[in-house]
Amino acid sequence: MNSFKPPSQRQTRRVRDRKQPNVLWLFGDQHRHHALGCMGDPNLHTPNFDQLALTGFTLARGAVSGYPLCCPFRGSLLTGVYPHRCIPVHEAPLPDGMPTIAQPFNEAGYDTAWFGKWHVDGCTEAKGQAAYWVVPPERRGGFKEWVGYENNNNQFDTWVHGGRNGECEPRKLDGFETDALTDLLIDYLERRAEDPDAQPFFAALSVQPPHWPLQCPPEYHKLRPDEVQLRPNVPPGGSAEAGARLGTPGYAGLIENWDMNVGRIIAALRRLDLAESTHIVFFADHGEMLGSHGHFGKVLPYDESIRVPFILGGADFFYHGLASCEGPTRGGPLPAGTDAPINHVDIAPTTLGLCGIPVPDWMEGHDYSYLRRGETPPAESPDCALIQAIEPREESPAYRAIVTRNGWKYAETAEGPWLMFNLNDDPNEMANLAHHPGHAARRAELQLQLREKMKEVGDPGM
Repeated sequence: MNSFKPPSQRQTRRVRDRKQPNVLWLFGDQHRHHALGCMGDPNLHTPNFDQLALTGFTLARGAVSGYPLCCPFRGSLLTGVYPHRCIPVHEAPLPDGMPTIAQPFNEAGYDTAWFGKWHVDGCTEAKGQAAYWVVPPERRGGFKEWVGYENNNNQFDTWVHGGRNGECEPRKLDGFETDALTDLLIDYLERRAEDPDAQPFFAALSVQPPHWPLQCPPEYHKLRPDEVQLRPNVPPGGSAEAGARLGTPGYAGLIENWDMNVGRIIAALRRLDLAESTHIVFFADHGEMLGSHGHFGKVLPYDESIRVPFILGGADFFYHGLASCEGPTRGGPLPAGTDAPINHVDIAPTTLGLCGIPVPDWMEGHDYSYLRRGETPPAESPDCALIQAIEPREESPAYRAIVTRNGWKYAETAEGPWLMFNLNDDPNEMANLAHHPGHAARRAELQLQLREKMKEVGDPGM
């Protein structure tokens, strides 16, 4: 393994001496942005996510998964560093010595905790079964409390290990994964609330659902296949429609269960008098095609794969005075076409910004916390989000792509232009303009914009 060498040795400064807010990361696996009630999905009911979006800040198109695959996304999420310098391919390990978001929080006097799926320790089939892989304490990202697992695709048979002081004894969770992991987080919140000398905290809850195999608890399996309302870009009458109808009931049920558990967390914050001092950042690692354009899974640059939920909510005390403001601080999504191109590398800097902690030099992402505060974006705000699919996979070739602030998407492989969509006019991506002669000038502009973004972040290309 290569050791990480940060571009700057400047240490993160401690925040000024004042009462700091807490912050929670709540995120699932393979949860596409469209699959929320507040985003118009007719197949599910998500009152807690919807309320979080209504009273917080979200985006009409969600955030971007800058590498829509578990391990590369999670590496960039934890470090704020682009995949080509972090985890460039699936199941590669986080480089030794690479700092994570836990470091600046620890240095700022925070308690840090992680619960759930990790998937950055490099376990492969050749090394063993990831569900029982023990992540050593020195490979847990610097979190003071870490209870999790490397990877697991059986949410009714989940084993975790770790603890407050680095214990590694594996133990089986009782019941369904999302319910049991939520119990662990709530127990942590209760311990923090009972400690009169408790530091502010940064805690992450990472759950596997709604990842395949789409087996939700029976009480959440409510839809029949013939009741499923398909997205307009699912080809009718063939295997894609059949697969989408079979998969959607379980997918929706997993999300509704996740929504219920997020409601439990919010209720616990209120019960423990933590709601007004705790930011909630809700997102996912990537989406799920679920039959759109005839595909299933992730990695592809279509919106069902790369668009993920992104909500900045909670911390009610900070926004009581903004309740009557116009604009994004009122909650709910911004109109399409005005979305900020929030990417995976931006989540860590934005989280630090919510807590007033300076972003360390080694993070490459942009701090979007000003959106939650209703402030005017700075002049140097990114004009696009870069998507890197560095390794070819069964479901997708290697490619690079951008999603622009003004509503365009462009993707190319080593062979040349591949996909180009005007998302303002064609949100379901039905008309590929990449080879349309009438859009050659626009394609050239987007090609240049992609090259400039790759050069900016040091991406060597395909």
